[in-house]
Amino acid sequence: MFGEEYTLVACADYVLSKTPGNTVSNLSSSRALRDITNKHNGDYKASAVGEVNVVQLMKDSNAVIGGEGNGGIIYPEAHYGRDSLVGSALFLTYLAENGKKVSEVRNDFPAYFMSKNKIELTPDLDVDGILKSVQKRHASEEISTVDGVKIDFPENWVHLRKSNTEPIIRIYTEAKSQQEADDLAKKMIREIEDIIA
Repeated sequence: MFGEEYTLVACADYVLSKTPGNTVSNLSSSRALRDITNKHNGDYKASAVGEVNVVQLMKDSNAVIGGEGNGGIIYPEAHYGRDSLVGSALFLTYLAENGKKVSEVRNDFPAYFMSKNKIELTPDLDVDGILKSVQKRHASEEISTVDGVKIDFPENWVHLRKSNTEPIIRIYTEAKSQQEADDLAKKMIREIEDIIA
């Protein structure tokens, strides 16, 4: 399956082939955009989750395309907002120009798989304290605290975000296989349970 995460990757590959430059997505989006941006000698940056955060970082870094991994494309050449029609037009133009099937296009990109989970907590727990404990346990890794805690391991990553409306931590992981992504999520859930205990 092509997958929503690869919509932005495909559109960015097309745009960057015509207009070299930088890209932005949020911390919970696939590493594939970073890889494609590097292929085109651009600079990739990750923002906090949310369209407004992506747009601000796109403006700050003069990105030629950006968006969120759920398929939301932001193309400044048209305007600074998610636009499904612009995304569809870019994707279809990409397919028409390279003459490949969607499955062939997908096979050209790095293979990453995501797992999206959550852990429910009791309202009395200090969620910020839990996230700080996770951060300390992985201090030797590349860590971002722009939005929760994202830990970039060499072969995969995990992004932990607290909900502002309910006592949960959302757990996003990405790896080179679905099994690895699922296993990393389970490992992080066990680690959080260990911190709480």
